[in-house]
Amino acid sequence: MKRLSAALFALALAAPIPGLLAGAGRPSPGPVLSERAPLGEPKGPNTWLIDPGHSVAGFSVRHMMIATVRGTLGAVSGTVEYDGTNVGSVKADVTIDVKAINTGNASRDRDLRAADFFDVAKYPSMTFKSKRAEAAGAGRFHLVGDLTIRGVTKEVTLDVEGPSPVIKQGKDVRVGASATTKLNRRDFGLNYNSMIEAGAVVGDEITVTIDIEITRPAVVG
Repeated sequence: MKRLSAALFALALAAPIPGLLAGAGRPSPGPVLSERAPLGEPKGPNTWLIDPGHSVAGFSVRHMMIATVRGTLGAVSGTVEYDGTNVGSVKADVTIDVKAINTGNASRDRDLRAADFFDVAKYPSMTFKSKRAEAAGAGRFHLVGDLTIRGVTKEVTLDVEGPSPVIKQGKDVRVGASATTKLNRRDFGLNYNSMIEAGAVVGDEITVTIDIEITRPAVVG
């Protein structure tokens, strides 16, 4: 579904001022997911399941207009409707775990999970439900849909690179895609305390990237 790099969803932001620069590079690896996580059964011949073991959502945000802080979110799961040939048939229903946010800085990550930001105790995940797919040239398309973060829903457009050619692996077939979108964190109520927000410490624009792999049983016959 540039690198669905299944916005998709995928956010977030820096943390206590002393810890911002310490985590300005790429985060340390998060928990390793199983190589083949249980996927369940598809609902129809054109229903593909997102493979959490081969999908990831990440984000980046500017710190003080100097450095870029990057992070990853938790497991990506959900379904994609796709007939295997026409991108106009794509419909995505994606859930991304926010509790496992990781920027490589434990203090910042605690702040991002707290009530001022993602409030993961109340809103443990973010979701994306597509409305329509629009062709955007060879190997690319736009996926328009509703993104919900912290109980706030806004329409966003994912710029998608893919889908890749359909690959058969054992009894399954697989497809990959990558998507990116830019968000204003304030639109979703992601605000810091007044002292930090008074200065240009944390950028408002968040770039979200989602790389997904989807799978379904191969059609026999």
